[in-house]
Amino acid sequence: MLRGAGAIAVALPWLEIMGTERPARAQPAPARRFLAVYTPGGTLIDRWRPTGTETSFTLGPILAPLAPVQDRLLVVDGLDMKSARGEQHQSGIIAWLTGTAQAQDGSSSGGYGSGPSIDQVIASRISAGQKAKASLQLAVRWATGKSHGLMSPMNVVNFEDTATHNPIPPRLDPVEAFTELFGTLNPGARNDAALRLARKRSILDFVDRRYAAVSAGLGAADKQKIDQHLTKIREIEQSLSSTPAATSACRAPTMIDTSDYDPSTGLNSSDDGAIVDSSTDAAIPKVGKLMTDMLVMALACDITAVGTLQWSDTEAKHTLPWLNLTENHHFYQHNGGFRPAECEIIHTWYSEQHLHLLQEMEKVDMGGRSLLDESVVFFGSEISDPATHAKTDMPFLLAGGGGGLRTGRWVRYPNLPHNNLLVSILNLFGDTRTRFGGLEYCTGPLTNLT
Repeated sequence: MLRGAGAIAVALPWLEIMGTERPARAQPAPARRFLAVYTPGGTLIDRWRPTGTETSFTLGPILAPLAPVQDRLLVVDGLDMKSARGEQHQSGIIAWLTGTAQAQDGSSSGGYGSGPSIDQVIASRISAGQKAKASLQLAVRWATGKSHGLMSPMNVVNFEDTATHNPIPPRLDPVEAFTELFGTLNPGARNDAALRLARKRSILDFVDRRYAAVSAGLGAADKQKIDQHLTKIREIEQSLSSTPAATSACRAPTMIDTSDYDPSTGLNSSDDGAIVDSSTDAAIPKVGKLMTDMLVMALACDITAVGTLQWSDTEAKHTLPWLNLTENHHFYQHNGGFRPAECEIIHTWYSEQHLHLLQEMEKVDMGGRSLLDESVVFFGSEISDPATHAKTDMPFLLAGGGGGLRTGRWVRYPNLPHNNLLVSILNLFGDTRTRFGGLEYCTGPLTNLT
């Protein structure tokens, strides 16, 4: 109160300083790393869905193996993949990370998507030109059935962040991936590695000069294609000049014997899955673990900031002998009639693999924070219900703490488009856009993630 002459009281207007002191809340730093993990065939939603409340919940039987890391999970429930338009499986795997409908190219199956996948958008922002590799795509037992080991709309999840949105095939050979990623971490092989790198650079430099000479005599359209190709070659050359960071967190994962696993076995596959490679199928668990460990260490060593792991493709026409299941996964989904008991066994096993990934990320100390603390991990599939190919109530999980993601929760968004989740993930990395993918399938970022 201000008191004037004659004891006249004059009240001050209310000022913010007079209010109750509120603690300042710093804007969370953008997430630093991103992983996307694909599993085929959706889930059994009633066996997947938790029970309880947002912050006090019990994981469903399929997610139960993840209980040790429940506080690091955000169970995202109730979203519909409205942008999945096209062939029942293909449209789903295309839309999962792009939020776009499947393009129709006149073939019986249709084409790819019409936009970039969020992993590549994130890579353009935090990894390309800053890390040895802009992104890393790995897959286990990929291109089964009708795709016969080749890239197709039924098995690709990654699409370039360019005007053409070209599909990106994953790496399949665990030995080649290990050698390329971690070969230079072996001191005894340093000289050999240097020689290999020098030779690769000289070859790429020769190719670069030859393409540049050819480009001079081409028309505008062809010159643009050549320039795009040259850009790819220069990106490869740049990646060869980088080596893993020498930090305490960086170490080569344990290499295992994968001689019983044929990464190219899909080339010999049959449309109906009748041709079985029992040795390769039996090796899926150990190869998948190795691929997982390589992804974790690629992030920890700062080789890349973005990665994707595909556990097969939309057909998944491989057997699962370690689960005592003799038919292929697609058979249990619907080709042999819907088999819910077998599907639950398969999806529960995938949850066990997710647990391994998250626990390995949690172990990596990045200087007072774990690798998981700085990352966002997105688990998804191409459908929700194996029997009907439905794409409502999609089984999505987020994990990590990057960008201020608040985990240890089960959040429900009845019937909102999953494109809203995609743009929300981009926002966690500092991207300020409010819509992503097919704009008719996006109404804006989700609330209650951070």
